[in-house]
Amino acid sequence: MSQTLPVGLTVTARVPASTANLGPGFDTLGMALALYDEITVTTTESGLKIRVEGEGADDVPWGPSHLVVRAIERGLEAAGVWAGGLDVVCRNVIPHSRGLGSSASAAVGGLAAANGLVTLIDPDLALTDAQLVQLSSEFEGHPDNAAASVLGGAVVSWSSAQTEPDAPPTFGAVRLDVHPSIRIVALVPEDRSATAHTRGLLPDTVAHADAAFNVSRGALAVVALTTRPDLLLLATEDRLHQRQRASALPVTTRWVAALRNRGIAAVVSGAGPTVLALATEPFPADLRSAAEAEGLRVLDLEVADGVRVS
Repeated sequence: MSQTLPVGLTVTARVPASTANLGPGFDTLGMALALYDEITVTTTESGLKIRVEGEGADDVPWGPSHLVVRAIERGLEAAGVWAGGLDVVCRNVIPHSRGLGSSASAAVGGLAAANGLVTLIDPDLALTDAQLVQLSSEFEGHPDNAAASVLGGAVVSWSSAQTEPDAPPTFGAVRLDVHPSIRIVALVPEDRSATAHTRGLLPDTVAHADAAFNVSRGALAVVALTTRPDLLLLATEDRLHQRQRASALPVTTRWVAALRNRGIAAVVSGAGPTVLALATEPFPADLRSAAEAEGLRVLDLEVADGVRVS
């Protein structure tokens, strides 16, 4: 029998954006970025009230189907508790459908808020980070973005198929501490990208040589991110997904090439269209001006810690 939360409990989850793939680490490598959504949840006697401010306020459903609401309910269910009613306020800063993990952040934020409510009544019922990674990745279907928003830093993530029919895969991740000299710049176009569409452009099979190439670069990316940032340009090369999706991301593809020609380790952030640049030197002023002249937002970001609840 589920325990019902008392009325009047309030928590706020502050959840970071994320970038996935980092070039060769398709559905595996991710990184938390210091761009935050905030979700405040208060328990009420009955019903659901939801307000959305900022990014996506005009696009997302304000009701039970909202991803944050579904994640809150899933987190409470996993902890074995329930609430008579909920008042939910979402303050969104992370751009939607730009490859910065907005949907993963929504799932992580909702789950973390639910966990915060549970912790207020009984810390022994609280979900672990591993459980938060699992539950949030089930919403996404892959763990790279979600794990980054849970754990912070950079992550190496994985999934294992379940043997039971209809059971979700098992998801896991480990955190990597990113070298402090690495600077992050995101070029964010106004156009949006649909992950389902860009995934549909990927072939079902790849050449053995391309698979081996990406395995080597993915392993090297771990080294470059943690101890050898001088290897970033080499470590972010990819043959499995970026060129295959280039036709759907012409501006992104052009900017990735332009930055890499200047010696900057640039990649498509997630499914795009955001371009992520990793370097140890300041971003060149002429490239910044050219990007802004094209209407791209140029964001100077830092590596973030994982979701926090207060």
